[in-house]
Amino acid sequence: MNRRSTLKGLLAAGGAIAGLSLVEWKWHIVEDALHPRFYTRKEEELFSSIADTIIPAGAPPSVPGGPTEPIGALSTGTDKFLMKLLEKCYEKEDQDKLRLQMAALEKSAEDTYGESFADCTQEQRVELLMARANSEVGEEKEFFDFMKDQTIRGFTTTQVVMTNYRDYKVAPGHFYGCANV
Repeated sequence: MNRRSTLKGLLAAGGAIAGLSLVEWKWHIVEDALHPRFYTRKEEELFSSIADTIIPAGAPPSVPGGPTEPIGALSTGTDKFLMKLLEKCYEKEDQDKLRLQMAALEKSAEDTYGESFADCTQEQRVELLMARANSEVGEEKEFFDFMKDQTIRGFTTTQVVMTNYRDYKVAPGHFYGCANV
């Protein structure tokens, strides 16, 4: 066995691993170039923060013997459900209305607190959403009601919630094929 060639190979492998970790922070640029998205990163971040505001993490499962970590909208993938639902199931005009209201919510957060909606605290985000819920402007109220309804729908129909909270079984009961008659 040649030690020099082995050491050279190990150093080359270590350098390659270090190089990959340095390039990792630029990976999203390559990903965006190869896989165009329907929503921008800011819109995706806004979807996530709205879903997290409506259903924050913290509710432990109620079924005995289930997982013990608390769940919320983000841990169940509700934000991704919202994005996919709005992308695939709604007309362009509805998507444009939603984007307009999301931009207005972002602007409201920046005007009120000087930071984006996602960077606001939970209390600030609740306050901004409640202002939309109690708004006299029909579009703002519709936006809040829609986001709330779809977030709750997405959360309550996930596998995690159905199995750990509602004790849902795909086929209830058990079939005994061979029974003594």
